[in-house]
Amino acid sequence: MTRNHAIAARIFLADDHPAVLDGLALLFAQARHTICGAARSREEMLERIDASEPDIALVDLTLCGESGLDLIPEILARSIPVLVYSMHEDTATVKRALDHGVHGYVTKREASSVLLEAVQRILDGGRFISPRATASQEAPGQTHEQGSSSEPLSNRERQTLTLLANGESNAEIAALLQVSIRTVETYFSRISTKLSLEGMKELRRYAFKMYR
Repeated sequence: MTRNHAIAARIFLADDHPAVLDGLALLFAQARHTICGAARSREEMLERIDASEPDIALVDLTLCGESGLDLIPEILARSIPVLVYSMHEDTATVKRALDHGVHGYVTKREASSVLLEAVQRILDGGRFISPRATASQEAPGQTHEQGSSSEPLSNRERQTLTLLANGESNAEIAALLQVSIRTVETYFSRISTKLSLEGMKELRRYAFKMYR
């Protein structure tokens, strides 16, 4: 159903940065929208979103170490449109979000007017992909396959993924590789960056698929 532009929307925010939440609250208030609820983790979202009765959910892709991608199916199952608002603008991440069925994707480097336009477009029954997100899908030479980064994994990083796939804990991996737990965490962070993975859940899933 097409909405009257004068009708304010109820927006649910899922983002783990307080400053971002405050900024969005101010932006949407100026546009006469209402923040009906907010969450910084999957658990908080599941506790609050139903009672909040939002018209749209604005979701970051990193929430307290969890992947916001995992939230998308649960929100869509409630017939709530999802607009991703994320710092990630690489090809693989944007494509994965779109493949999950989101109604829009706006990067955090876009102007605030782009975010407001996205909200309105979705409320009017359409979809909206911001210019920077669109450019990531059209860049020549890009591939959409996960793990296709031009920067290959090192032997030590592949060792770490193999141990993770075998079910070893961080402490056990550290002991087997004779490094500190902090170093293992650094390996995980570096691998996630290279492969455009969001959080440990996606990293573990990738390890099980590729190294088990």
